[in-house]
Amino acid sequence: MIYEDILKDPDQCSFAVRSLGSCTEVSPLRGRRFVDDQDQITFASQVKNICSLQQRAKVFPAFQKAGPRAKLFHRPANTRAGIVTCGGLCPGLNNVIKGLVTVLFHDYSVATIKGFRYGYQGLVAKYRHAPMDLTPALVDEIHKSGGTILGSSRGNQDPGAMVDTLETMQINLLFCIGGDGTLRGAKAIVDEIARRKRPISVIGIPKTIDNDLRFIEKTFGFETAVQAADEIITCAHNEAEGADNGIGIVKLMGRDSGFIAAAVTLANSVVDFCLVPEISFSLEGEHGLCKAVESKLAQSSHAVIVVAEGAGQSLFAGAEAKKDASGNLLKHDIGVFLKDELGRHFKKLGQDLSIKYLDPSYHIRSVAANSADAIFCYLLAENAVHAAMAGITGIVIGHWNNYFTHVPIELAIGERQKIDLDGALWNGVLSATQQNVFFGI
Repeated sequence: MIYEDILKDPDQCSFAVRSLGSCTEVSPLRGRRFVDDQDQITFASQVKNICSLQQRAKVFPAFQKAGPRAKLFHRPANTRAGIVTCGGLCPGLNNVIKGLVTVLFHDYSVATIKGFRYGYQGLVAKYRHAPMDLTPALVDEIHKSGGTILGSSRGNQDPGAMVDTLETMQINLLFCIGGDGTLRGAKAIVDEIARRKRPISVIGIPKTIDNDLRFIEKTFGFETAVQAADEIITCAHNEAEGADNGIGIVKLMGRDSGFIAAAVTLANSVVDFCLVPEISFSLEGEHGLCKAVESKLAQSSHAVIVVAEGAGQSLFAGAEAKKDASGNLLKHDIGVFLKDELGRHFKKLGQDLSIKYLDPSYHIRSVAANSADAIFCYLLAENAVHAAMAGITGIVIGHWNNYFTHVPIELAIGERQKIDLDGALWNGVLSATQQNVFFGI
């Protein structure tokens, strides 16, 4: 499914948000502009025929707007919250944790906030991971550090066992910080809670450094990742330019979507080739990468290649496929593959190369969030707490058309968000690199 398909058939997706029941508690917040549940953010900001869309849709496609509600479902004095971080590391995790604790404690006077250790394992009794008691004093400076003070893990857990823990500890708000796999786990928890008819709100906060969650224009950590990758690209360019026939290859995160690779290519326009999962390429032949690199070296005697980890997987046809603990298909190492294959190609030509290969993934994902991401993390956390206190559940806090939104988890995990090859980002990459000229396309 692509966004254009939704505009053709707007009723194929439900933007409806789940609620635990009527809100009867008066919010303790003062001096705030409250948001009504009927406030919506239109899905399509640009439509050729808005009247036609309105006529075709039973329910006009729009997100429920995030923000504080005047009436709450959960009584603050009886509220106990839990926070869990799952999946790989990402800049901003500690910022989100701190934001959640700050808003829960100071805005809603929630005194009990538990941090579950090592992802969803922390919600399963058999792992014996004692939860942390999170307080404003404890989280005061955690935003200065990368990683997560709660630890993390991958892999599915039994939703029944996790809800058992929530019930035993009398947790009625759970914040799940993570990407696609984490949100699938959150949905399983929501479904089990619904089966038991328990008044527990589960809210997802989108953490994917690849920026690849559907119906969410921006996820935290992405801007920091691009900034950190920018410095690595400069190093690769210096290495390549400092040698005759020098090639710098940088592999960046992006299993299914090449947003980081594309964005850093525009941020640091020394990149000559940007290879992303959205576009297949060949090595040999008239329009292959090897021939393109030959042309680039003939022009300027050096080249910089940025490749997303999920690019070029068709080149590994027949290789054994493996999955990680979360069920994600592991990608074959395209960076090392390109280094070896380019080396072999130019050796056949009798042409000496100096190839430097950099894989900074673990460095990038472990750094502290920059200022832009830190601001974004706090706002995500703030809106997550507002939603949870109002009894909303089964949603992830999104960002759409510069507004924060409530996105049903089912929408966010339906498919990966990918680069629009007709959009401004990819057209900018083609303009900055001129790589299609070298590919002879």
